[in-house]
Amino acid sequence: MATILLAFVGILLFVAIIVALYLLVTYNAFVALKNRVKEAWSDIEVQMKRRYDLIPNLVEIVKGYASHERNTLEAVIQARNMAMASNGTMDDKAKAENMLSGTLKSLFALSENYPNLKANENFLELQRELSDTENKIQASRRFYNSNVLAINTKLEMFPSNIVGRMFGFEKQEFFKLDENEQAARQAVKISF
Repeated sequence: MATILLAFVGILLFVAIIVALYLLVTYNAFVALKNRVKEAWSDIEVQMKRRYDLIPNLVEIVKGYASHERNTLEAVIQARNMAMASNGTMDDKAKAENMLSGTLKSLFALSENYPNLKANENFLELQRELSDTENKIQASRRFYNSNVLAINTKLEMFPSNIVGRMFGFEKQEFFKLDENEQAARQAVKISF
């Protein structure tokens, strides 16, 4: 009887060790995913900051050639300021960024009406840098969303969802385009 009891205790101890190892590994996986989401968001913020820094220079150059296009220039600056100030939900941030992208399109459309502006080296360089930054923002958004997908999937799958709930991990929001804003679905088109 003592050997059966000892064997039963040994099996329980083995199962407890397996469960503890599973909890440890799953918890660490959630921590890694949460940190990847934070890192990916940080990458987006770095690129957006670069874009925010480029916009005033671009507006100043356009002002010199198209000073009577005041409404467009003010809309770009206002959208930039709103995007920079947006500290709400991921959805709020995405809406502000989408509005900024739309106003940038209108700014670049202005250059079509001003041949001297289109030929300005500083304007062309800023356009190139802004286009490069937009591409990096898109790549950063894809990276962010893939990490959000990974953590959200793990939070929904059994049995990792139990561990996630036990330790308070939460689903993350995707960075998505506003469905009502069709203009935001089109890439920023920059022509030289």
